[in-house]
Amino acid sequence: MMRFDTSQHMRLGQQMKLAPRMIQSMEILQMPLMALQERIDQELESNIALEQVEPRDRETPTSDADDDRRAEQLEQGELRVGEDSRTDAEDWERLSVLESSYREAYDNEYSSSRYRPGSGERDKKMDAMANVAARQESLTDQLLHQWTFAEVPDDMRAVGEVLIGYIGHDGLLEADLETIQEQNRNIPNLELTPERLEAALNELQHWLEPAGVGARSKQECFLLQINELEAADETPGHDWEIVRRLIRDHFDDLLQNRLPKIAQETSLSLDQIQSAMDLMRKLNLSPGKDLVDEGVPGITPDVIVEYDDETDQYVPRLASNSMPLLRVSGRYLKMAKDRKQEKDTREFINRNVRSAQWLIDAINQRQSTLLRVVNVVLARQREAFEHGPQHLKPLPMTEVADQLGIHVGTVSRAVAEKWLQTPRGLVPLRKYFSGGTATDSGRDMSWDAVKAILQEIIDGEEKTRPMSDEALARELKKRGIDIARRTVVKYRQQLGVPPARRRKVFR
Repeated sequence: MMRFDTSQHMRLGQQMKLAPRMIQSMEILQMPLMALQERIDQELESNIALEQVEPRDRETPTSDADDDRRAEQLEQGELRVGEDSRTDAEDWERLSVLESSYREAYDNEYSSSRYRPGSGERDKKMDAMANVAARQESLTDQLLHQWTFAEVPDDMRAVGEVLIGYIGHDGLLEADLETIQEQNRNIPNLELTPERLEAALNELQHWLEPAGVGARSKQECFLLQINELEAADETPGHDWEIVRRLIRDHFDDLLQNRLPKIAQETSLSLDQIQSAMDLMRKLNLSPGKDLVDEGVPGITPDVIVEYDDETDQYVPRLASNSMPLLRVSGRYLKMAKDRKQEKDTREFINRNVRSAQWLIDAINQRQSTLLRVVNVVLARQREAFEHGPQHLKPLPMTEVADQLGIHVGTVSRAVAEKWLQTPRGLVPLRKYFSGGTATDSGRDMSWDAVKAILQEIIDGEEKTRPMSDEALARELKKRGIDIARRTVVKYRQQLGVPPARRRKVFR
């Protein structure tokens, strides 16, 4: 017999819950610059109390007059997001000024320049939206458009349209014909037999551009391109027939760099095979990408690091030229204090005012934390900034957190997806943070520095006799870096370097 009892117990415990505003601050801290700009644009559209002011001067202040002007701006409640480096005390004072700056004075200054419908003035936000480039036509749409000009019967045109739907972003068919037939067998008035699909695919491969679109494999993609390249090649001595033969009959051996085997089976010399492989570099693995710009965004640095000759120091500054000047609307601050306004209206305005101020404070704190972290990096990694990644030192995030008196999670968020513009080029901030090892001489070296040295060794090896992983480990040992062969293999793979047999060049 089962017995069920109920009872009450009291349990003491601690549980930490993050306030929504704290979560927002952490999200702002983690955002790279471009994402932060998008977030600000969204807030400007949705929050009536947040305003953007055109900055009078985007140059970094260098004089007392400039400092006086900044102080005046702060008194007026304006905030230039991402301004130049300041001390912690100044940062907190800056936030304090912002929080206490809700006065009516700057409402008069800005209300006259605020866009008003019907005033004949231009809305800068609408102008910016109008200048955004039109959405690019997709690869599928472009191929369907090309297919409309193909000289094929209507029934084959319909089959071709089905096939185009299976062409991926690289231009290759992503399913075999049997699968396409099975998935589309119930289309009314369209008979999809293997023969009709094969015939339609041949027509697609003939009519669609660039050559190689609609191929079922990389091998077929290459073969489709050879005829076009051969017809356009006016260079004497190029033997495209050898290229065609090698790709058609020895494709796997080519991928594995088994050139002596190919030479034995084809009676071709290694020089002939090498010349054919040089021609193969003109072939396109992903012809579909020639039609569609995937729109990979350029990298926007969050911090610019420059060398100061006078102080012999590397100095960081925020890349803030593209960031807007933000403030809380004086007009809505006035309305929030006006008791004549309806209660619901005042509550709505107050929520927007608080949200705007929280956003400004979160952005300001993000910039302050980011600069503090970068300053620690500059102090530890000066040799890497001067001489390259081979001189990176170990720098755990826990050490930075302890030094700054903040949580390690804050350091991690500050580093995430941030880039530095340095005298040696664009570098991800996270690159400067890693564990490491000590060399035989007692010098600390990060794992990224070890990988940089490994890459240097591989770049300098004799290409006809590439070094094995065991040999690479011995060469690192000569340089004072004692790591196991399996670690060399792991680092080589992370660098995207193939094994020795595939790196070998035959002469």
